[in-house]
Amino acid sequence: MYRNHTCGELRLADENKEVILSGWVQKVRKLGGGITFVDLRDRYGITQLAFYKDVNEDLYEEANKFGREWVLQVVGTVQERSSKNKNIPTGDIEIAPSKVIVLNSSETPPFTIEDETDGGDDIRMKYRYLDLRRNPVRKNLELRHKIAFETRAYLDKLNFMEVETPVLIGSTPEGARDFVVPSRMNPGEFYALPQSPQLFKQLLMVSGFDRYFQIVKCFRDEDLRADRQPEFTQIDCEMSFVEQEDVLQMFEGLTKHLFKVVKGIDIPDFPRITYADAMKYYGSDKPDTRFEMKFVELKDLTAGKDFVVFDSTEYVGAICAKGCAEYTRKQLDELTNFVKRPQIGAKGLVYVKCEADGTFKSSVDKFYGQEELAAWAKRCEAEAGDLILIICGETEKAQKQLSELRLEVGERLGLCDKNKFNCLWVIDFPLLEKDEELNRFFAKHHPFTSPHKEDIPLLDSDPATVRASAYDMVINGVEVGGGSVRIHNSELQEKMFEVLGFTKEKAQAQFGFLMDAFKYGAPPHAGLAFGLDRLVSLFAGLDSIRDCIAFPKNNSGRDVMIDAPSVIDDEQLKELQLVVNLKN
Repeated sequence: MYRNHTCGELRLADENKEVILSGWVQKVRKLGGGITFVDLRDRYGITQLAFYKDVNEDLYEEANKFGREWVLQVVGTVQERSSKNKNIPTGDIEIAPSKVIVLNSSETPPFTIEDETDGGDDIRMKYRYLDLRRNPVRKNLELRHKIAFETRAYLDKLNFMEVETPVLIGSTPEGARDFVVPSRMNPGEFYALPQSPQLFKQLLMVSGFDRYFQIVKCFRDEDLRADRQPEFTQIDCEMSFVEQEDVLQMFEGLTKHLFKVVKGIDIPDFPRITYADAMKYYGSDKPDTRFEMKFVELKDLTAGKDFVVFDSTEYVGAICAKGCAEYTRKQLDELTNFVKRPQIGAKGLVYVKCEADGTFKSSVDKFYGQEELAAWAKRCEAEAGDLILIICGETEKAQKQLSELRLEVGERLGLCDKNKFNCLWVIDFPLLEKDEELNRFFAKHHPFTSPHKEDIPLLDSDPATVRASAYDMVINGVEVGGGSVRIHNSELQEKMFEVLGFTKEKAQAQFGFLMDAFKYGAPPHAGLAFGLDRLVSLFAGLDSIRDCIAFPKNNSGRDVMIDAPSVIDDEQLKELQLVVNLKN
């Protein structure tokens, strides 16, 4: 037996008990005077080992040779500590060892295995197996386990069945880029790794599995950001004989359950906001509603004063930053430079300060008098001491720029509290979006999303205005999950492919099996998928999903620990009948 207790469970009630512990050396503290303390760590906590020269000189001398991350087995007796540590659960006791076995020595780690480590991202990613020993990273994975476990239990009680779907599938070029896998037995042909189990879960509904879920790996070969990885995990769900409201209620219930059980937080009913209103008031289809600062349109109040910048543009929008009229020129310049960054792309920023004496000071006050500025302030519901910030331009672009500015100001004012959770549903998305260069429509979500019933006739006359029976769950400005009511009628699905520019031959080649299945009594069905990685990162208060994934990729999509992706041997390429590497 390597251990009969963990390093996190012993308490004063265990005094005088003989125990066996195993773990890693967290720290060796040589106090002098014949006393050495060793902190022994495992997944469950830390226990202090006390070595006294006058009690057992051999063990004392041995303890002074231990290094960080050595693996020890310790037999000893629990005793009360004379100097207690209130910062750890085992801080009232220590172990007086009678026997120590070195199970393995360790080289000095490349960074400290502490909560606050001296290791940067790159070095921690290279030695991820060491990084996982640190409490914060381990706790993130424990949280992930808890969320996955509770999800399975919750859905199981509601008659959902977990079904595994294939990992090697056919490529679907209409979505994000696929990862492809060559087939040795079918030379020149390729599998793709699934971007989602979408088609299979719809087929399961046709098969009569009326409530399906799966915690499933998905893959997308896309540019990475803080909330993206080339492989990610979804809580994937589908239901038969349901409408949109049934799905929203079901998975709002799951989300509330997770917040209550995992975080101890009661979440109120989720507000609903249409896509159109989300863009109008927040400039984003995933609005962060932890703070107000809604957009206010000023175009009608700015016209006719010979300010060409406003007169020549189609949109003038403002936000009101409460209590920020005291912003200095430097602070205003910082905000201006922020919105002018290439990734945001605004040409400038106009401000109005609402002074304490009731007057207004603005960067455009040579064009607009106090009366006009007062009208702007009234519409923005700005009071003395507030700051109005204005961006103009083409409507969609300017709204997105104003959205970035709103989030930046919210961060600066400390309004984005990670311990506050605002959940909502965004509904009524456009079914289609048009690529002007290609002069064709693409599906906003995917080509199996059902249009609103009353909008179906518009597929012929005005496709751009058709609303989708689609919905996204947004928490604190993060799209955590999304889904839709699916098309279950083969004629409507064929019409959708036609609008998307598919020929009948192309639609049959890529999705014929699905359309054929619909001919055999497909039930009405709908579903959604949560991003498990994003959900865990929100619960953990992380800025990136990487630290809630055991072995993540870096921002270049590489696993620097195992050095993947990598070149493969010419012999393997020949066997797959692929081009041989040109090494010179």
